[in-house]
Amino acid sequence: MNRKPLAIAVKLAMTGALAGALAACGGGGSGDTSTSGTSSGTSVGAVSGFGSVYVNGTRFETTGSVSSDDGLEREDQLEKGMILKVEGDWDDRGEGRADRVSYDDTLRGPISGMSWDDVTRTGSLTMLGQTISLDGKTVFRGATPTALAGNPQGYRVRVSAWRLEDGSFRASFVGARAIGLDFDDDNEVEIEGVVANLDTSAETFTINGFLIDYTSAVGDDDFSLDDLADGIVVEVEGYLDGNTIMAEEIDDEDDLFDDDDDVEISGSIYDYDSASRQFSINGVRVQINGGTEFDDLRESSLADGLFVKVEGDFRDGILVAEEIEGRESDAELDGRIESIDLADESMLVSGVRVQLTSNTLIDDDDDDDDDRRSRVQDVQSLQVGDYLEIEGRQRSSEGGFLEAVSIEREDDDDDDDFELEARVTAIGAESITIMNLEVLRNGYSFSGAQVGDEVEIEYRQTSGGQYELTDNVEVEDDSDDDSDDD
Repeated sequence: MNRKPLAIAVKLAMTGALAGALAACGGGGSGDTSTSGTSSGTSVGAVSGFGSVYVNGTRFETTGSVSSDDGLEREDQLEKGMILKVEGDWDDRGEGRADRVSYDDTLRGPISGMSWDDVTRTGSLTMLGQTISLDGKTVFRGATPTALAGNPQGYRVRVSAWRLEDGSFRASFVGARAIGLDFDDDNEVEIEGVVANLDTSAETFTINGFLIDYTSAVGDDDFSLDDLADGIVVEVEGYLDGNTIMAEEIDDEDDLFDDDDDVEISGSIYDYDSASRQFSINGVRVQINGGTEFDDLRESSLADGLFVKVEGDFRDGILVAEEIEGRESDAELDGRIESIDLADESMLVSGVRVQLTSNTLIDDDDDDDDDRRSRVQDVQSLQVGDYLEIEGRQRSSEGGFLEAVSIEREDDDDDDDFELEARVTAIGAESITIMNLEVLRNGYSFSGAQVGDEVEIEYRQTSGGQYELTDNVEVEDDSDDDSDDD
């Protein structure tokens, strides 16, 4: 489906209509969800933009208020990457109306260790005995990942993340602040996970090996401490005393959805069982049946750790999948913007056509985009000459292009050498073509590369406007292309 909500929003902004819409509804949106294809229920996913909020590719109108126990009350306190629960209506054009927007930290507390690789844009963070994986789609606020890795014990963080099968997490958002800079209690913490080693006499249990003492705790909402049991998922708030969390409030994990809800949720697969055709996402069990459609992947490619979006109906505690869409990136590009077409929501980046969508996360490598509180501003902030790191999905239609999943702008990068990792489209005697980009051999080798192979190339633009290799082509390990390209 070809949606262009950004183009619509940009046109509104240029005519001044968007400003009026923002003032009228606390963030923008058309409010017209009366067309066919309207769903009513709950959408759970990470924020990719504002004006009002973009979640799972839908721009939801909001009232501007947020329901949260973690100190957030307004939409303008949210950040990209935070995982929201949005209850309301949405249509197949990518427009929706939110009746309620909820946010809850997954983890909160001091960092004990962190690693980060600037080249691969991957790393891991440890806190409260938990391991959190980081990647190029993780949004950082308050400190860069390099700064955090350089002095992890100097920061406390709030983390919004997806829980994985082994109890670890995949971070969508990491918000940091230096320890000791404000009046908040630096020992105040929050953790969620599966109860283990419950000792009702000592009033202790563990989450992934980290000890919780609940002698002074109370149950939150309608949860009773008498209901604690090994294997249930709980949220714990309290404070650190050495290597023990002294719990003050404990709540079981609420059901994300109501029966007969229309549902969409994105996250990493775990506990996949091909025989029963079931898997879990963030505590929600998903059932595949004969009517389930697959977009950008095949059922045979489903596996633990794969990031997907699921749409369907919630029935008797099970999400019956109507559509499962692959959301993992399969191509990466480091390059410079040559031209931008706002009307078409596309760019030419170092010779590669890049298409934006309502799911595209646009971020900077510092906190500069804190001042941008709308999707329109995100798009309009991109300028010819900006150096970008882009992760996305390789498309073969329309001559080939890269559909951007995430875009990070690098500050003051004067590098005119570009990198592209993607599948080969064509090979000639003196050139190699990837998507719409043809790169001349320039004396370097692409021996061993074949059409369909995933390769990594380094290249530059010549004074004549062509592109040429600056190193030998590197053929990546063979992988099965399970995307349903269009």
